[in-house]
Amino acid sequence: MRKKNKTIDVQGISVTINTKDTKEYICITDIAKYKNPNAPRDIIKNWMRNKNTIALLGLWERLNNIDFKQVEFDLFKNEAGFNHFVLSPKKWIEKTNAIGLISKSGRYGGTYAHKDIALEFASWVSVEFKFYMIKEFQRLKEQETKSLDWDIKRSLTKLNYRIHTDAIKQNLIPASLSKQQIAIVYATEADVLNMALYGKTAKQWREENPSKKGNIRDYSNVTQLVCLSNLENLNAHFIKEKLAQSDRLLKLNQIAIEQMRLLTTDNSNSLLKN
Repeated sequence: MRKKNKTIDVQGISVTINTKDTKEYICITDIAKYKNPNAPRDIIKNWMRNKNTIALLGLWERLNNIDFKQVEFDLFKNEAGFNHFVLSPKKWIEKTNAIGLISKSGRYGGTYAHKDIALEFASWVSVEFKFYMIKEFQRLKEQETKSLDWDIKRSLTKLNYRIHTDAIKQNLIPASLSKQQIAIVYATEADVLNMALYGKTAKQWREENPSKKGNIRDYSNVTQLVCLSNLENLNAHFIKEKLAQSDRLLKLNQIAIEQMRLLTTDNSNSLLKN
């Protein structure tokens, strides 16, 4: 599956970031628009005429590309800096088998460079622009980390829910029940957790939020998901002990209140320390 491009806004310029083979490439055509929005390709060609640029590109390839063609690189290095020397990204890639630059056509067309190279290009264009680009790139990485953390917690909740429903099947559902009756039991048990943590059933939440897709758990924060994960395990344990549903709901609600207090207090303390 093709990964979606990401963008960051740097001083009013939308800079596209693409991932290939787990490596991140930044569109230097977008960066070049900061210098010349009408002819960004000319900015890149001027940068590639520079002897220092050829040395940088060659060094990166030798460190990261075992298929880099050293002989062809030496030809470019010897010519770089002369008035007659002209080099395009596409020609560099084709002649040297380079992987540090990518030339793309289509909707997200342009020249992309590995982030190490892109930062050097940004510095050549504008030191100030490079500074702000680093800040925005770091902000993007922080957002992705937080999103990954949420996804992990949500996956953990779904996994524990499997344990939870298995406990219901083994301890609450007689073999003679119909599929419809089983579904009702599952829904009821799911709402035990919803009531314990959120104070409402799934149906009540849907009636209150008719325009929202998904369910109440999809709109939970990380703290709530951690608590919900714990409640699922505890409810499965209480079911095996054959506790009445009303007793379980009361116990789970008391635990939810205590855990949410602890978790939110811990989060507040962490923010104060940072």
